[in-house]
Amino acid sequence: MTDDAPLELPPRILSGIQPTGELHLGNYFGAIVQHIALPAEFPGECLFFIADYHALTTVRDPAFLREMVRHVAVTYLALGLDTEKAMLFRQSDVPEVTELTWLLMCVTGMGLIERAHAFKDKVANGIKPSMGLFCYPVLMAADILVYGSSVVPVGKDQVQHIEMAQDMATYVNEAVGQPVLRRPEWRLSKAPYVPGLDGKKMSKSYGNAIPIFATGKPLRKLVGKIVTDSTPLGDPLPTEGCNVLAILDLFLDDAGREEVRTWYRAGARDGQPFGYGHAKVYLAECMERRFAEAHVRREALLADPARVDAVLADGATRARALATATLERCRAAFGLR
Repeated sequence: MTDDAPLELPPRILSGIQPTGELHLGNYFGAIVQHIALPAEFPGECLFFIADYHALTTVRDPAFLREMVRHVAVTYLALGLDTEKAMLFRQSDVPEVTELTWLLMCVTGMGLIERAHAFKDKVANGIKPSMGLFCYPVLMAADILVYGSSVVPVGKDQVQHIEMAQDMATYVNEAVGQPVLRRPEWRLSKAPYVPGLDGKKMSKSYGNAIPIFATGKPLRKLVGKIVTDSTPLGDPLPTEGCNVLAILDLFLDDAGREEVRTWYRAGARDGQPFGYGHAKVYLAECMERRFAEAHVRREALLADPARVDAVLADGATRARALATATLERCRAAFGLR
């Protein structure tokens, strides 16, 4: 292999999700929908990992962490992830990722890590600046590079982390004089903005989320908290800047969106007054229809934990084979073998 020869690896797309709380509509429309579709669309291998190592920067309750890991796995499976074509696994089941993290740290200057926007933002929001939080971009780079990932779908706020992974791959390749790590590329996710109950971006950390599998009275109580203006019942409702309508749009096709806008503009539906309360009830109904079949699959998965464990174990075995090949190249190149 010459110094400038590229690694000959198949296309691989990778994404991860932290098990730090119950998954919500922001997670669903922002990432999970795209992840579920990828195995049928992407001409290569798809890897999705549950980032339990990353979660340790904020989670201190082991029982909660284990519960959330299972919650993420069950959610992906219930929503239809094809694990014959995609790998779903725990980050911590592939220990090679932590070994690669150390190798990356040995060739990466602190200046690069100090420029990480996410670290500054989290510290500004009161999160204790531990070394784990500071070195988060290095672990994220290892997640990407250890599997030879070619594409990483991210939101705009995560592009910097992929660029840092590109830099770290270059540092290693230059340090050992040969291309042992593949340079990944980022791809912007086609993720819509999902407002939370308060109109801010839906997030577990903001306490404004609607869980994917909320149903019945708890769902209606949550949806009822979505912030709206004070337009009286029966008056035309504004179609711009309405949080209820913004979430409803995600569940409807073009015809459905236009129908709801007709109700909004008239302040009436089928000859009866129509207000925000009616829109919220309709949103809850749309949610329950969308996830009805997934609810059934979820209950079956929760009743069969061995099945979920088997899926995660199989995914980890397949993913670890890729990681081992990467580490063998790196160990040899660094003189560790």
